[in-house]
Amino acid sequence: MRTYLVTGGAGFIGSNYIHYMFQKYGDSIRIINVDALTYAGNLENLKEVEDRENYTFIKADITDKQAIEKIFAENNIDRVVHFAAESHVDRSIKNPEIFIQTNVLGTAVMLNCAKAAWEQPDGSYAEGKKFLHVSTDEVYGSLEEDGEYFYETTPYAPHSPYSASKASSDMLVKAYMDTYHFPANITNCSNNYGPYQFPEKLIPLIINNALHGKKLPVYGDGKNVRDWLYVVDHAKAIDMVQEKGRLFETYNIGGHNEKQNIEIVEIIIETLQEQLADNDPRKALVSKDLITYVEDRKGHDRRYAIAPDKIKAEIGWEPETMFKDGIKETIKWYFEHEEWMKNVTSGDYQKYYEEMYKA
Repeated sequence: MRTYLVTGGAGFIGSNYIHYMFQKYGDSIRIINVDALTYAGNLENLKEVEDRENYTFIKADITDKQAIEKIFAENNIDRVVHFAAESHVDRSIKNPEIFIQTNVLGTAVMLNCAKAAWEQPDGSYAEGKKFLHVSTDEVYGSLEEDGEYFYETTPYAPHSPYSASKASSDMLVKAYMDTYHFPANITNCSNNYGPYQFPEKLIPLIINNALHGKKLPVYGDGKNVRDWLYVVDHAKAIDMVQEKGRLFETYNIGGHNEKQNIEIVEIIIETLQEQLADNDPRKALVSKDLITYVEDRKGHDRRYAIAPDKIKAEIGWEPETMFKDGIKETIKWYFEHEEWMKNVTSGDYQKYYEEMYKA
């Protein structure tokens, strides 16, 4: 049975990846989920899998070398999928040190522990061992012209403390691949959306605020462009890179769904109005009148757009979910999981953790 060590598996993308892997592979794999359960980590994301015999949750911080060494020592880890990261740009602007600590030092700890566990006396690595580092398109900076795209060869030009910390972690992985021939890959993805996303990010924030008749904040003129990737498509891509990707390569994962931020807000409003029943009192609350333009974010990149040509040509992956379909599925999920949203925004999931794991 192949054993996967997933860091940050209680977060948005990590939990969706774990669900996807169990749906695909069932009992033929084992997953160890390591998460520090910071504000964005939520064990309620994994209620459906927590009782599986081939799933283990360990509360640990990736910067804790002793804790990570212990996990490698006690388990024959075959694959590392490294999601764990501080990821919210606004928070990085206010408190950059935490991002450097988790994203840079934490990645160094993960690399060192995996290298020590997998390296053989002759400097080679045990067969089948692989490390996948999950990164972001924000390391490439900003695109100014329509028609331009980020490629794997695009020079790094990060602008926020968050993207700088992710660029630094990418460079560490590259250095380990070059210096030690460490068996790894890097993936750089565009903006994800879908179930279990913490409601400070744009799409769940707008959904939640609109349903409560609260203002819908839009930075600047609202014309910043992002490429949106449905999170399940991302999970599929990560699995395919681990199975089919060439070692030491970087693969860009994009959604072919470029939208201005204001477009996203308007689409969500329209979709909510379509999906809410006429007798639902929230329907009267949802309105474009809630849109409120606020002062632009410091160093706000104008446009991101990924060209996933390489991953399609080499591995056969391409995004399957167009935004108009993905946003309907996402809003439907939030309708069906209103208690989840309430708990996440109130902090009740901390009580759940204490009950489950006696922390």
